[in-house]
Amino acid sequence: MTIPEKLYPRSGDKQTIYLKNAITKPNISVGDYTMYNDFVNDPTAFENNNVLYHYPVNHDKLQIGKFCSLACGVRFLFNSANHSSKSLSTYPFPIFWEEWQGSPADVASAWDNKGDIDIGNDVWLGYEAVVLAGVTIGDGAIIGARAVVTRDIPPYTIAAGVPARPIRKRFDEPTIARLQQLQWWNWPLERIAANLAAIQSGQIEKLS
Repeated sequence: MTIPEKLYPRSGDKQTIYLKNAITKPNISVGDYTMYNDFVNDPTAFENNNVLYHYPVNHDKLQIGKFCSLACGVRFLFNSANHSSKSLSTYPFPIFWEEWQGSPADVASAWDNKGDIDIGNDVWLGYEAVVLAGVTIGDGAIIGARAVVTRDIPPYTIAAGVPARPIRKRFDEPTIARLQQLQWWNWPLERIAANLAAIQSGQIEKLS
């Protein structure tokens, strides 16, 4: 088995794509088999419609792992969406440096830089969920529809709400530890296929 290079994994379905094959920007990386569905806009416009305020001046990155599922309207808000909270004013004076006798080198001081966005493997992001700059979402997590994720979410945790808060773990701690040790998403594709029934039925003891 080989990793598919096709954009549309399902015959006749132009709403669902293998996201990796639609990415062109060097500061966005997406793992194999991660899918994005969009029934409102063209899913291939993901970089422009869903990755927002992601300007090269910041050098911030969006990293999404393998086998993730991104529902329609999921958005990632990067650092340039912020206004500096340290300033006495929230007005972004450095952006308008020509007006205020500033320098283009100071533009990035207009906002707080909270870092990259890192999405693990096998993560499901629900309809219109929003992930803010600086957030890490662990492997196997589930983010509810229209949640706003402002803080890190641990692996295999279900989180929802505004702001998103952990609701419960998907499995007990020994099972989570075993899954993180196995990292099935990094297995050869033939091994994944051979274990698919056990994966889908939740029988970790049958993985081989």
